[in-house]
Order: sequence, then structure tokens, then C-alpha cells
Amino acid sequence: MKSNRDDLVSAFFPSSDSAPVEWLVSDGLTGYEAALTFMEQRVAAIREGTAKELVWLVEHPPLYTAGTSAKDSDLLATDRFPVYATGRGGEYTYHGPGQRVAYVMLDLKRRREDIRAFVTALEQWIISTLASFNVKGERREDRVGVWVMRPDRPALPDGSPAEDKIAAIGIRLRKWVSFHGISINVEPELGHFDGIVPCGVRGHGVTSLVDLGLPVEMADLDRALLESFEDVFGAVER
Repeated sequence: MKSNRDDLVSAFFPSSDSAPVEWLVSDGLTGYEAALTFMEQRVAAIREGTAKELVWLVEHPPLYTAGTSAKDSDLLATDRFPVYATGRGGEYTYHGPGQRVAYVMLDLKRRREDIRAFVTALEQWIISTLASFNVKGERREDRVGVWVMRPDRPALPDGSPAEDKIAAIGIRLRKWVSFHGISINVEPELGHFDGIVPCGVRGHGVTSLVDLGLPVEMADLDRALLESFEDVFGAVER
């Protein structure tokens, strides 16, 4: 029997006359301001019908971004890295080398005009990708992102099991075209997350695939992301 979440995800394949989604991987480190400019231009072109939908995979130099719900008190190290205010939803997030950022520019008018369902589909994409490495990613109703249990660590003070965040989600829509997207920790410097309260969530840690003991390369993750994306969102232009 299908769950409600299955129903939410199932409608995100595009209309039958849509072209496959373009898939772009950038080498090296991409500056954040340059990424914002590129996304703004591409989103406008998608809405105008002059460009294909796009998933763009990048790595950034170390930086913090502030979403529309960011609280000043959650920026713990004000002069550690550059801080960029951005129009995506959510709170403070760290980006840096060893973390894969996937910017997702899809036309939801061709798919489904439902923000909650879109976020659920993004979660499913991440969870399916992690499953390729035998990592069980989980959703939390009261917290954004994707989480992994840490049975190797002591329980929290309230008795609940320890768990860490491995992936973040932050999106923005303009005329039903999405931008910003997701990030998955492959092998970032986890200490860099100490300068913020990641996504406003206190009392939990942050992990990565390598921190979990998995010798995963960025290219390995990219292949898994592509295959899982097609299962959730439809064909990619390879």
C-alpha cells in the first residue's frame, strides 16, 4: 500500500512533452555570488521557455549562508567565513569543500505545483542516494534535512538516541521554477559547522559519509545522485 509520502513524490515526473533535465557538474570551487547570478539567469530562462530544466552540482569555498528564517543568535562565529544572505527558505547553513551542493532548477508547472510535495521529493532523492551506500537516511517531522542514527554514541540527555544531520535542504521558487536545492556531506571539515547552529537545530551533530566510515569519493556520490534523481524526477540528459 502506498503511503501519503509516496503519493506526494509520485507526481513529480514532468509532462510527457518535456525535455530531459540537463545535468551539469562543475569542477573545482564555485564562488557563491557567481552561483547565485547563474541561477537567477537560468531560472528566468526556464520560465521563459528558452532553457531546459537543470541540476547543477558544485562545491563552494568555505562560507555560511543565511536563509529567510535565520536568527542572528545562530551565527556563532561572525568573522570566520563570509556570510551570504540568500532568499532560500531555512536558517544558517555551511557550504565548503567536500560537500556536494546540488542546485535544482525545475519547472513545477510541468510537474506539480505543491511546495510540500516538492520538499518531500527532494528528501526522497537524498534518502535513495544514501541507500546506494547502505546508509539509512531518515526524515524528521520537526526538523529539516536528512538524518542518520548514531548507535555508536551515547544517548542524548533526554534519553533519545544520538543522531546526526548528513544532508540539508533549502529551496526558493520563482513563478513555480525552483532554485537553490540540497547539500550532502561527503568529506567536509565538520569543525566548520561549529560556527553556526546548523538550520537552527541545537543538540544534534553533523556527519558525513567519510565520518561514517565510508571511503566515498565525490564522483561516487554524483553517480548515485543521478540514478536516484531519475527515479524521483524523471529522465536526465546524460
